[in-house]
Amino acid sequence: MTQNGKGSALILGALICIGLVGLGYLLGTQLGDAAIDVKQFERSVTVKGLSEREYDADIVIWPIQFTAASNDLGELYSVIEDSASRIRDFLVERGIDPDEITLAAPAITDKSAQQYGNNAAAEFRYVATQTVTVYSSQIAAVRQVMGSLSALGKQGIAFTGGNYQGQTEYLFTRLNEVKPAMIEEATTNARAVAEKFAADSDSVLGKIRQASQGQFSISDRDRNNPHIKKVRVVSTVEYYLSD
Repeated sequence: MTQNGKGSALILGALICIGLVGLGYLLGTQLGDAAIDVKQFERSVTVKGLSEREYDADIVIWPIQFTAASNDLGELYSVIEDSASRIRDFLVERGIDPDEITLAAPAITDKSAQQYGNNAAAEFRYVATQTVTVYSSQIAAVRQVMGSLSALGKQGIAFTGGNYQGQTEYLFTRLNEVKPAMIEEATTNARAVAEKFAADSDSVLGKIRQASQGQFSISDRDRNNPHIKKVRVVSTVEYYLSD
């Protein structure tokens, strides 16, 4: 190779090296800026928004349990049938729709057939438990009748209560109607919290990165007012932040 050829090769090699270094620097700068941009873009804040409201229950389930005892099974059935009929008439007279009243089959216990216990001392061989159930949307009317049921007790009907099966239930079935407004309220409250955080941190609140709606919960407002329900939902929202 001649001297001129060697010189040209050296110059070409030097130019290629300079070009590669420049390209590497340029790519490194651009990638560095991109990394910084991505890091800034990923800045976010996660907040929770609460919506809690009170609503009246719209369905009441009122099981009315009573007992009767006898040593004659046929007589026992007559007694419980008569008591159930009197209870039904009592409810209808006070404004309860007959279609909202149902009667369950009686549960009969034969004391002499029980394996355990001192059954010889039992005064009556047969004991029956009967349940008349009111399933109604007339909450106020049913609650008023509840307070007057003692009038039947004075007529000789032995009511039972306190067990799980005999507890009155109040239901709120309009959840789908109130969901949209409550979700909107929870989201609005979450954004207010996020805006306060952004202002305190000298940041600008951006769009929602992701959001999740918590489950709705329905509970009694308090022990003494189970017919008033507390409906609650918490939404979790993540917002982008920027300087």
